[in-house]
Amino acid sequence: MRIEVFSICDAATAVAGKLNMLGVFDTIWTKKIPVVYPHCAVTLRVRFESDEQGQHKVMVSFVDLDGNHIIQPANGTIAVNFSEKTRSRAANLILNIQNLKLQKYGEYAIDLAIDNRREKSLPLFVREPSVKS
Repeated sequence: MRIEVFSICDAATAVAGKLNMLGVFDTIWTKKIPVVYPHCAVTLRVRFESDEQGQHKVMVSFVDLDGNHIIQPANGTIAVNFSEKTRSRAANLILNIQNLKLQKYGEYAIDLAIDNRREKSLPLFVREPSVKS
């Protein structure tokens, strides 16, 4: 198994095996806290080898640096099936998040676990724009 894409963006779709992302980012700039980000999406594309056929558990957690959950962890499964001649297969997942409320400036993390094993972590920064005179 290989993680080919793991990102946060403004919007995403998955159509006919294609993962489409718009506005990939890692920082939210805001003059006031708390900030509510109206819509974003966490995107994932995982490539499985033929010997990894079957069900795989996926969990995405959004936490602050103290480990507190910002939203409830998202849990799901990926069903991976192969035809006789296929050596690998990619699976796309999109987690749409509405009205993401972030209470403080600093760093947050979006953590990915597959089959109860932590695979990746994305940083998300909430920063105040610097004021120039």
